[in-house]
Amino acid sequence: MTILGWIFLGLVAGWLARIIMPGRQPGGLFMTMVIGIVGAAIGGWIGTQLNWGTVNTFDIRGICLSVLGAIVLLMVLGALRGR
Repeated sequence: MTILGWIFLGLVAGWLARIIMPGRQPGGLFMTMVIGIVGAAIGGWIGTQLNWGTVNTFDIRGICLSVLGAIVLLMVLGALRGR
């Protein structure tokens, strides 16, 4: 996937994770993108470990794994911030 593909996937995954997670989430558009891109990396790792697939293409599996990773990241950030 190209850099623009990762950025777009990050925006989509970060936005969906923010909708799913309750409460206020930190940051604006840039932070949503960063959370989504890092979430895609985490989701890809989780998917690889559980043999569910990877986040190499922009398809439904990649989006789901990216959102899962972004939710995990938001939960960790929330725990570190004391929420």
